[in-house]
Amino acid sequence: MTLTTQQMDRAMDEHFGYEAADDIDGVVSTLAADVIHDIVGWPGGPTVGPDGARPFYEQLFADLADGQVQCVKRLYGANFLVDESVWRGRAPGRPFGVEGRNRPLEFRLLHVIEFTSSGRIGRENVWIDLAAIQQQLAPV
Repeated sequence: MTLTTQQMDRAMDEHFGYEAADDIDGVVSTLAADVIHDIVGWPGGPTVGPDGARPFYEQLFADLADGQVQCVKRLYGANFLVDESVWRGRAPGRPFGVEGRNRPLEFRLLHVIEFTSSGRIGRENVWIDLAAIQQQLAPV
């Protein structure tokens, strides 16, 4: 079954909503059992399955707080979407290895999401604007 753009939007909004609430169980519930979770540049590399993705979210939620994601643009295909967004919040931890010191932070994200026929995320591939993070959180 091919998902409609509305179904894909609902699935992404649900996923981002759980992220905004720091709800790890909620986030991984949006992932398929065999999801490929690939955050480009993440030291652990791509992982498989919700349990493989969980450590990334545990670290992410420790490093970033009060996050809001604003969608800039979405492109759609047969059971996939490309989402360009901006993340805004605070960095109380060490996001992507950079000392946050609870400073405000804003950076761009690009998600390439493939969905299963049941509407779960079957592949999540994410590019993060690391240069923006490094510039904003550089030692003063």
